[in-house]
Amino acid sequence: MPSSLAEGWPVAFVSVFARLPMHHPFRSWLLPLLFVAAPLAAEEIGSVDTVFKFIGPDHKIVVEAYDDPGVEGVTCYISRAKTGGLKGAFGLAEDRSEASIACRQVGPIAIARPIRLQEEIFSERTSLVFKRLRIVRMVDPQRHSLVYLTYSDRLIEGSPQNSVAVVAVDRTVPIPLR
Repeated sequence: MPSSLAEGWPVAFVSVFARLPMHHPFRSWLLPLLFVAAPLAAEEIGSVDTVFKFIGPDHKIVVEAYDDPGVEGVTCYISRAKTGGLKGAFGLAEDRSEASIACRQVGPIAIARPIRLQEEIFSERTSLVFKRLRIVRMVDPQRHSLVYLTYSDRLIEGSPQNSVAVVAVDRTVPIPLR
């Protein structure tokens, strides 16, 4: 469930697209926007309440799963705080900077296209304007591993709080680099 209207826009966009007649003139230019503009979707695995709020949703810790878009068979699980209350209900709250990441091989690893040595694979707004949660994938060619880093940054000042996870790739699976 999206925490704000802005995070839920891809679902609404797909819904509008699906309702257009097959030969509608807008379909030809809306379809590319589905793939270019839609952010990497997180799947909420679960959550626990941490603070009860009389008005609006409770403060909570959520666990979300993100499939690596460049590496088939790897999923990253992020746990992080989500601010509730009225500000949280309307997407105006600033979530805390702390996050934890655990990435795992969930199937056979396959890398169809060359990947960069370091690449941001996910970014999500955690405040109205200035703060973002990011996941960066790094390749460690010497150890044949994928390193995933999560951190939060602000427009002016970032946070040193971060978390890292490593997925070892079988030596028989090539890691093509750009």
